[in-house]
Amino acid sequence: MKNGHVTIGNTEMHYVSFGRGDRKLVVLPGLSDGLATVKGKALALFWPYRRYLRDHTVYMFSRKDAMPQGYTIEAMADDQALAMERLGIDRACVLGVSQGGMIAQCLAIRHPERVERLVLAVTAPNANETARAAVSGWIDMALRGDHVALMVDTAEKMYSGAYLRKNRWLFPLLARFTKPKRYDRFLVNARAILRFDARDRLAEIACPTLILAGSEDGTLGTEACHELHSGIPGSALSVYEGLGHGAYEEAKDFYDRVLAFCDGRE
Repeated sequence: MKNGHVTIGNTEMHYVSFGRGDRKLVVLPGLSDGLATVKGKALALFWPYRRYLRDHTVYMFSRKDAMPQGYTIEAMADDQALAMERLGIDRACVLGVSQGGMIAQCLAIRHPERVERLVLAVTAPNANETARAAVSGWIDMALRGDHVALMVDTAEKMYSGAYLRKNRWLFPLLARFTKPKRYDRFLVNARAILRFDARDRLAEIACPTLILAGSEDGTLGTEACHELHSGIPGSALSVYEGLGHGAYEEAKDFYDRVLAFCDGRE
C-alpha cells in the first residue's frame, strides 16, 4: 500500500495505491472528496479491492489540494491525465463515481490515450434538474456551516429506504466528527458540477464503457444513466433495482462487476 502525491503546478494531488498487478485501475471519487481527500488513507480504502490485488494495481486520486475559483470538470480531467503521466500510468481502466464519473467522461474525451476501459457509476452527462437542486442545496448548507444538515441530506438522497431505516440515526452523530475546517474545496467542486455539460461530446468516447446506476437515485434522478447510455456508442448499462446513488456501497457485486469489466470478462 502507498500514500503518495504528485505535484501539479504549485500544489499537490494526493493518491493512494494498493496491489502490484499488471492491470491498472484508476478510481475517481465523488463530491465527498471536497470535504476530505484520500491523503494517508490507503489502509482504510483498500478493503473493497482486497480480492483483486494480485492481478491489479488500484490508484485512487483526490482532486488537487489548491483549486482555483472557477475550476472546471474539464480542467480536473486535464490535471488527472497529467498525474497519470507523471506516475507512469500509460493506460488504465477508469472508474468514476458521481462527480468522479463526470471527470472520467472528460478524461476519456480529452485524453483517450489514457483510458483503456471506462466505468461510469451513478453519474450524469450534465447537471440535470435533480442534480442541480441537490447540489445547490448542499452549497447553501455549506455556506451556512450547517454540516449536520449537509450530511443528513446527502445520505437521504444517496441510500435506499432499507439502508436508511437501519442507519439513519447514525448520520447526525457522524456529521459532528467529520466537519471540515473550511468548505472552500467542497464549494469549488460543487460549483463545477453546476457548470458541467458533456452531452454534445459523449459520442467521442470510443473505449468500451459500462454504466452502473441505481433505479432510485435521489441525487441525479432516473434518466441520467439512460442519457449516458444513448450518447456513448456501444456502451452497456446496468441498473440496480431498488438502490440509489449509493449503489456502489450497497450492491454486493459492484466491485466484482467493475473488475470483471476491466478485465474484459463482462
